[in-house]
Amino acid sequence: MNGTTAYTPPTVWSWNKQSGGRFANINRPIAGATHEKDLPVGRHPLQLYSLATPNGVKVTVMLEELLALGHAGAEYDAWLIRINEGDQFGSGFVAVNPNSKIPALMDRSGDAPIRVFESAAILQYLAEKFGNAFLPTERAARAECLSWLFWQMGSAPYLGGGFGHFYAYAPTKIEYAIDRFAMETKRQLDVLDRRLAESRYLAGDEYTIADIAVWPWYGALAKGQLYEAGEFLQVGEYKNVVRWADEIAKRPAVQRGRMVNRTWGQPSSQLHERHDASDFGTRTQDKLEAEQK
Repeated sequence: MNGTTAYTPPTVWSWNKQSGGRFANINRPIAGATHEKDLPVGRHPLQLYSLATPNGVKVTVMLEELLALGHAGAEYDAWLIRINEGDQFGSGFVAVNPNSKIPALMDRSGDAPIRVFESAAILQYLAEKFGNAFLPTERAARAECLSWLFWQMGSAPYLGGGFGHFYAYAPTKIEYAIDRFAMETKRQLDVLDRRLAESRYLAGDEYTIADIAVWPWYGALAKGQLYEAGEFLQVGEYKNVVRWADEIAKRPAVQRGRMVNRTWGQPSSQLHERHDASDFGTRTQDKLEAEQK
């Protein structure tokens, strides 16, 4: 099949070789720390350890949106976790997130630090911490918002770990795997397109944490910015998703949030670490590189 040979799984699987592909050097079948490394702590109560993948962007967008609303307590330090180099397996990071995935948050505003991991949990935690910001309080609207929030958490692994992996990262192009996950990805886009045909935002007329969670994945996908797969998936067909993606992309807090912990793209779009609002004007990579010349 497409140049591959048939594979018969053994009776008992064992990890006796790397799987290959872009992330082979960080994949392993066990959890826990691989090395001792403390996490840095800045001056703000909220300490974020992340990278500007779609999951990381959710949280930095949320924090910037909270600051835009005037919640001074949402000031934060964002520290870069380079997942390709295994930073997520340091002992300090594992203590915050035993699952060794970004993003991870420490809230040091109270008597004892609180750790929060998994991006949806962080969004809900921050929304509730700051007076249900971007989270409806009326029962039906709240249920709709949380349903779409957790729709994203259940669906995106098929987009990223499924379609994205086999289409862009796997060492061998496997027709069955790509077809299987392309079909599911297009089905998900159709789910969103149908919802957004009847509603300005996912939970209704108001922008919520559901949009903040879904946009970094499916907004980028609809604009052809994920896996160089826009033409392959014909993403422009999903007109309502494109409309929604463009509207959210215009929000100043979203534009700031997607820069934080970003290490690729134009240097002017990269803010590797964020410790103060002024960093957007003074600490982007183009500014730092100019200082070094």
